[in-house]
Amino acid sequence: MKTDVLTPQAVFYLPQHLVVPLFQRPYVWDEAEQWMPLWQDIARLAEIRIRDPYSQPTHFLGAVVLQAIDGQQGAVPSKNVIDGQQRLTTLQLFVDAAAATFEAREFDGLADQLNDLTHNRAYGGVVEASLKLSHTNQDGQAFREVMNAEAPVTYEALNHAGSRITRAHEFFAARVDDWLGAAEDARDRADALAQAVSQGLQLVVIDLLAQENSQEIFETLNARGTPLTAADLIKNFVFQRLDAEGADTHRAYAEDWPFESKFWEKEVSVGRVSMSRSSLFLSQWLVSQLGEEVSPRQTFIRFKTYVDHEANTKMAELLLAIKAQAELYRSWTEHATESSRILTRPEMAFYRMTAGGVELLKPAIIWLYDPALGIPADVADRVLSMLESWMVRRQILRLTSADLGRIVAEIIKIYRTSDPADLADSVEHHLSRLNVASNYWPGDDEVRAHLVTEQSYRRYPRGRMRLYLEAVEDHLRAKHDYPQVARLGYPIEHVLPQKWETNWPVDGLEAELARGEHVHRLGNLTLLTTSLNANVSNGAWPTKREKIVANDVMLLNRYFTDRESWDESSIDARTTLLTDLILQVWPVPDGHTGSISDSSTKENAWVEVKHLVAAGLLEPGTALLSRPGKWAGTEAIVLADGRIAIGDKVYASPSSAGYHAKGGKAANGWVFWHLDDGRRLADVRAQFRGGKSDRPSGFDWSRLHEILAALPAGSWTSYSELADAIGTAPQPLGTHITRCQQCSHPWRVLTHDGRVASGFAWSDPDDTRIPADLLAEEGVHLQDGVADPGLRLDSDGLTALIDIDN
Repeated sequence: MKTDVLTPQAVFYLPQHLVVPLFQRPYVWDEAEQWMPLWQDIARLAEIRIRDPYSQPTHFLGAVVLQAIDGQQGAVPSKNVIDGQQRLTTLQLFVDAAAATFEAREFDGLADQLNDLTHNRAYGGVVEASLKLSHTNQDGQAFREVMNAEAPVTYEALNHAGSRITRAHEFFAARVDDWLGAAEDARDRADALAQAVSQGLQLVVIDLLAQENSQEIFETLNARGTPLTAADLIKNFVFQRLDAEGADTHRAYAEDWPFESKFWEKEVSVGRVSMSRSSLFLSQWLVSQLGEEVSPRQTFIRFKTYVDHEANTKMAELLLAIKAQAELYRSWTEHATESSRILTRPEMAFYRMTAGGVELLKPAIIWLYDPALGIPADVADRVLSMLESWMVRRQILRLTSADLGRIVAEIIKIYRTSDPADLADSVEHHLSRLNVASNYWPGDDEVRAHLVTEQSYRRYPRGRMRLYLEAVEDHLRAKHDYPQVARLGYPIEHVLPQKWETNWPVDGLEAELARGEHVHRLGNLTLLTTSLNANVSNGAWPTKREKIVANDVMLLNRYFTDRESWDESSIDARTTLLTDLILQVWPVPDGHTGSISDSSTKENAWVEVKHLVAAGLLEPGTALLSRPGKWAGTEAIVLADGRIAIGDKVYASPSSAGYHAKGGKAANGWVFWHLDDGRRLADVRAQFRGGKSDRPSGFDWSRLHEILAALPAGSWTSYSELADAIGTAPQPLGTHITRCQQCSHPWRVLTHDGRVASGFAWSDPDDTRIPADLLAEEGVHLQDGVADPGLRLDSDGLTALIDIDN
């Protein structure tokens, strides 16, 4: 075994063939977690080289394990990739995408330089292995296609345009092209980027001989021991620097290092990532200093680069600054958990973010209340209130949050050192100018239109719904100088009970449907300090009103004092009132409408039928037809408010209408419903987002491939549910899977009743594995040949695996 720290130039320059074995998992890295952080790291290295041509910044990518293939023949040495195939694949995709971009700009010398890192040259007219890295698993075709595509690459024309491999290549090509820009120095920037990727990146390469035990090495790297956290790595780095500066490290550790307590050691979850609170704080602190997004996985590397090239201060001074802000962060966090405390503006923001399940604004709070910057508290409070309004309004509309971290970082970068006298107005103007769906600041009319029919109790997580009602209560109390409401997790009560049929009857089907539609609306919800017993809660209105008014101290509930009745019109009126109060809690500037001007950025926005109606893409009264095949024959009508009617029944979404049309079976309504010209609702949605609305010639199976790749072990789905999720019929889908080299996990697709299909066949005729055995190994046991129905994913669940919105 030989271990070296090598650059991509050293790893890839010589002719070779690195093989990703069949048993390796498919390519799973994605934009948010890996592609964007890698791009940011490489771009940062290049920018440092541009500023200082004599510098040699480096970035550590991690370790890879390679093993020589026994008995190989030929001039090009071959090795199996035992570990690290995700990072090697991503690095190769980046290098090739950069080369293609350089070639398109006629930087041929630089393109050739990078091509030598991805492609073997012919020797004696023979190319034994054109690509230096190849995949033998399901990613092979997509990887070969995009890596061998002519520049400039027309991605939509590729056979595997929807694969993750191709999307990664396209992502990197777009980033490189944007970064180069149209400036006269684009050639020099390209040279700096080429040097950064070929010489600035570092890999630990473990080379094994053919006879060495690769499994033992793999297990040691991936399963044994407890990995160091970002805070652990930063701690070691900080004290090494302090020692080099001649500081008293023992005193500094005892007095200035703030992270040695259970508070900071606690594991917290951020999305799908779990980390120590100290690591999370250090990541957010870096964002507050740099004004750029910092992935939790990149915290240590970014901290090191910041200290080495950007901080321009001694470590002893930097540590004191970190300590001061860490102590503030701790106080905000701890105070936010005290149920009866009167919270300051940052403490309330911490509480609301915890209740809402987000961390988005914490870097901005660290910046605004940084003691070293001296921003007046009233200015910081005003800026924070605007940022919270922007965040909460988007949450109310259930819009994507994917781009919001970038906007927060951008605001910090631009305004970090602004004159405090101008800061609030500058940030307000910045937020008001956001005009794309992924990040705009919604106006009052859009929030009103949304909440008037929104099924709030069902749509919002309980914690978030409670914080909206608490915020309204606090707003009412502030008018009377009353203290804030205690944050004790008070129960959310339906005024018109969920079980209304016994004591709140109405006559006729139409009235029943209207009542059912109003039960979960905002105006029918309130907070109670004490839960009502079931008899009172479901009882007639006079009894329930008396109990609420007599036993509750919430100002929210004074509304009910003189209400002689409670019905749909009452709920509508209170919905309007509560919506107005919510808009007062989280206001926008006078005259702000929250308009969207760039439809091409609507790709990640949450789109509903009402948005298509408002945009004029669907007319009220438009007929929708159920998709051809088994479910053909049902007609639905688009209503003016975006709901969908089938006969006398009205549904809030395409999927709920599809559920009815399929007789109680789950449906992805966007592909289930068609217009009379053959377009699906999904095509109209694509047009709204700025994409293509016409259907491709021939069926596009890329969505199927993506869902199958994401279908998790320990679960199964049926051919019919899978067909519904992609908009086709089960029979052609099953035929495609049996012939498809790119369809992963086919054994996880069963018949509708949970059995392995009698005609199941592997696309590889030499594959002799038994599907039932594979399922059992993954935790799906077949009882009398039938899989556990509790482990089945329906079409909506499949859609959720790959879609932000469905």
